[in-house]
Amino acid sequence: MSQWNQVQQLEIKFLEQVDQFYDDNFPMEIRHLLAQWIENQDWEAASNNETMATILLQNLLIQLDDQLGRVSKEKNLLLIHNLKRIRKVLQGKFHGNPMHVAVVISNCLREERRILAAANMPVQGPLEKSLQSSSVSERQRNVEHKVAAIKNSVQITEQDTKYLEDLQDEFDYRYKTIQMMDQGDKNNALMSQEVLTLQEMLNSLDFKRKEALGKLTQIVGESDLLMSSLLAEELQDWKRRQQVACIGGPLHSGLDQLQNCFTLLAESLFQLKRQLEKLEEQSSKVTYEGDPIPLQRPHLLERVTFLICSIFKNSFVVERQPCMPTHPQRPMVLKTLIQFTAKLRLLIKLPELNYQVKVKASIDKNVSTLSNRRFVLCGTHVKAMSIEESSNGSLSVEFRHLQPKEMKSTAGSKGNEGCHMVTEELHSITFEAQICLYGLTIDLETSSLPVVMISNVSQLPNAWASIIWYNVSTNDSQNLVFFNNPPPATLSQLLEVMSWQFSSYVGRGLNSDQLNMLAEKLTVQSSYSDGHLTWSKFCKEHLPGKSFTFWTWLEAILDLIKKHILPLWIDGCVMGFGITFTWVDHAESGEVRFHSVEPYNKGRLSALPFADILRDYKVIMAENIPENPLKYLYPDIPKDKAFGKHYSSQPCEVSRPTEKGDKGYVPSVFIPISTIRSDSTEPQSPSDLLPMSPSVYAVLRENLSPTTIETAMKSPYSAE
Repeated sequence: MSQWNQVQQLEIKFLEQVDQFYDDNFPMEIRHLLAQWIENQDWEAASNNETMATILLQNLLIQLDDQLGRVSKEKNLLLIHNLKRIRKVLQGKFHGNPMHVAVVISNCLREERRILAAANMPVQGPLEKSLQSSSVSERQRNVEHKVAAIKNSVQITEQDTKYLEDLQDEFDYRYKTIQMMDQGDKNNALMSQEVLTLQEMLNSLDFKRKEALGKLTQIVGESDLLMSSLLAEELQDWKRRQQVACIGGPLHSGLDQLQNCFTLLAESLFQLKRQLEKLEEQSSKVTYEGDPIPLQRPHLLERVTFLICSIFKNSFVVERQPCMPTHPQRPMVLKTLIQFTAKLRLLIKLPELNYQVKVKASIDKNVSTLSNRRFVLCGTHVKAMSIEESSNGSLSVEFRHLQPKEMKSTAGSKGNEGCHMVTEELHSITFEAQICLYGLTIDLETSSLPVVMISNVSQLPNAWASIIWYNVSTNDSQNLVFFNNPPPATLSQLLEVMSWQFSSYVGRGLNSDQLNMLAEKLTVQSSYSDGHLTWSKFCKEHLPGKSFTFWTWLEAILDLIKKHILPLWIDGCVMGFGITFTWVDHAESGEVRFHSVEPYNKGRLSALPFADILRDYKVIMAENIPENPLKYLYPDIPKDKAFGKHYSSQPCEVSRPTEKGDKGYVPSVFIPISTIRSDSTEPQSPSDLLPMSPSVYAVLRENLSPTTIETAMKSPYSAE
């Protein structure tokens, strides 16, 4: 079953989540019409390969043209109209940046897999639940409402400032008119009346100035409160969502909404600054004893300037964390002398800043807090931000050719030496910029989430474990000494993240049985709702009776699934984590017999696809008649129906003679065979019943729950 078909069968609450991330960037109509083709393309690889992304975009448009041709024959006017519009939008939006469409589609597919995994979870995980609370949504709406209210208030004070200017101009005209009159004219009654009128106008001008300054003071206070509380919380919440998304969690949306709020608020603050400057200009023309402008304007201008600098500093964010294109699902793990990418964004979108903001990248700027290892960045490490850099028109810059290089003075951490020590060292990529705008100079600086530097690919699994543990355990984005004393993590959080690893890396998350198996492996307990786990238990200590850690074992499982049984895993045909298969039959006495084949390793799976093994598997009984005992996928799905689409080829047939009479070659095929011995004179031992050793059988029992085994033995199809 395709991923899209699985999505369409979800409950309505999950379908509503799917609906949220499909928009004009990638319309759901295209996802539906081209479902299978889309799922067959490697969008993740294309998101970091411009040539590949260009080809995929061209092929996507060709696929759309084919669909247009089909619906034109069916005379479906509405669909024809929508497809033409969608094609035009896609071509216009992504023509200059094909990698962005690959990022968008890759994120959508990944988010679908995460939602499918969440639907299979016994309960919603604690991390995901915390990111989807109703209070967060309410705060988002509240921020948008307050920003709009401030914008509206500033428009009103703009009118007040204009009214003050008109009132002052009239006063100034009348006052100068009186000054130009002869001395004799100044003593008449008309003149006295004019002076009284001027006094009333001055009183009105004073009142209006105080009123305008009062309104400006109130707006500045509201802006300050909004920035320091709700907007700061919203930005911090987005950064937390980004942390979780980097380790496989829900897609971190909401940056466009934040950009809208930051931009509107920055525009309002600049407008306030201009209004204060206008008031100063008015005061220089007409002032008087007790004039409120010279008394209040300097402090207000200082506050507004501070808020402008503050909002710009907060708006400078890392939109996409450092990531090697060769390992798109392992961000923040960087290998020396291998290029990585990172994307920066300024959440204040002002056209006058286009190509005017240069960003410089560096590594370990604050070296005093770090280890003895020192790095420098090679490649293009200074670039200008531009609106054209992003398809959605945001002001951003993407570094695509940065390479970390370890300095020669470093010693003691080469290759695999000190592997755990190296993969627990955290470093930081720092980005600096300067903005010169409207007489202000603002220095900007932001940093990536902590990264792990490796010099050998063999260090990648442990480095990724460090990234997972850090981002699960803390909201702090810059605790580079975290692993000096790493805190424990809750077991429920870790299991949720483990399921994300499967959904993002191999296309399907873990169900409740599989999560229970992981919990048992980690804690030797059947419930995973409570308890904590230490970093050492997760990644450093060997499993009981094993020569490897839990994380090493899990990484090997992910690698094996990815390379050898991915389609079967995505279709949900795999239970547990042991790559074997089991069937049941009945002895003549009626006794149910349980048979499990020795688990397959990578070498055997490389020689023959697992689906073909299931198709061609034979058992040789005592009478030497080979037969395939595999009839149904539990509980009642015919084998060929379940696995037929995954067979790599049809069973070989005998070669037919050629026209010249040649007999041709006798076909050669790999046939997986097991032998089950039967000896009626001696009681059957467990090793007689199973085509594997008791030790291997114990491994199977370790990876299959007793409930699963008992259910399989009671299957109505066990006699087949």
